[in-house]
Amino acid sequence: MQRKRLRLILYISGFFIALQSAIPAYINSSFIEQYLPSEKLVGFLYTIAAIFTITGLLIIPHILRKIGNFATIITIATLNIITLLVLVLSQNANLILSSFILYLILNAIIYFNLDIFLEKQSEDKNTGHIRGIYLSLINVAWVISPLLVGLLLTNGDYWKVYFIAAMVSIPSILLLIFGFRKFKDPIYNTASLFKAFKKVLRIKAIRKILMVRFFLYFFYAWMIIYTPIYLHKHIGFDWQIIGLIFTIMLLPFILFQLPLGKLADRKWGEKEILNCGIVIISLSSIALFFLNSSIFWVWAIFLFMTRVGASAVQITSESYFFKHVDAKDTQMVSFFRIVDPLAYSIAPLVASLVLFFLDFRYIFLILGIIVLFALKYGLTLKDTR
Repeated sequence: MQRKRLRLILYISGFFIALQSAIPAYINSSFIEQYLPSEKLVGFLYTIAAIFTITGLLIIPHILRKIGNFATIITIATLNIITLLVLVLSQNANLILSSFILYLILNAIIYFNLDIFLEKQSEDKNTGHIRGIYLSLINVAWVISPLLVGLLLTNGDYWKVYFIAAMVSIPSILLLIFGFRKFKDPIYNTASLFKAFKKVLRIKAIRKILMVRFFLYFFYAWMIIYTPIYLHKHIGFDWQIIGLIFTIMLLPFILFQLPLGKLADRKWGEKEILNCGIVIISLSSIALFFLNSSIFWVWAIFLFMTRVGASAVQITSESYFFKHVDAKDTQMVSFFRIVDPLAYSIAPLVASLVLFFLDFRYIFLILGIIVLFALKYGLTLKDTR
């Protein structure tokens, strides 16, 4: 019963933490673009943030050993609110850009801390189910956020979005204090990074699933950074329509992840679901390149299909990975989370190169082709069932 209660607290906390990161996610690039000489430089800012995020995730296991996961997440979540308030109140471009970078770094580390809490309260046989519930609630936050942003941006006031994001962070902090103030940390394995990296290379299952995750977050990076700019500036949709499109687009994360997590645990394993997801992402992304329409529901349907694939890959990659590690394996969990910013550091650079030579819409064609390379790793996984 204690584990179920703590998992419930984590589910709800995860929802609010996801809400504070989801609310501004699809307007971040448009907001930051105002403080940069060109829209093509937005990707470089994400790359800088991603590099610092990787550094933070490499350091965080050592911090956990000194002060524990509870103190770490409360401190970082509080700092996160401060960075959001800076984005609300400041008019200084350098301060805004610095705070934005710090905001992205802190968000990544918070999810790492939640992983430690959740893994401690999970059993391997139910990992897919538990992760499915957790990710489904997180994705509810992502689905409702675009509609909320569409309402907030009626006058183009970006500060409103960041203020609401700061406010919804507060319940997560209060819930974590209530549920985890007496959390007993496991004995964290803080082996040297070199040893941890060798372990990752040695264990084929871990190495392959990390590569699949890299391609997934490469896809996310391009979509989150460039799709809003493309729809707003090149297609001509206003933010209310974009909010509606993104809400429809994100529905697969609510509809499919929980049942797919259960299927991975009880019937099929992860491999088949994961590889089908990769193919769907690739084909639907390529289809966007050929899409010659300014009708909102057409874009909504095609973007919905990209997330059908992404939802399948996300739940199965998380389930597969956490069936192979324990909560004490912080370096392994750290490497798992490092894949996300690593993809975010490389993807914008590749996209900037594409945009230097090709029209904006080629982003989708190139992305679809790149994602297909994930099959090299997904098809050779040893299934868990």
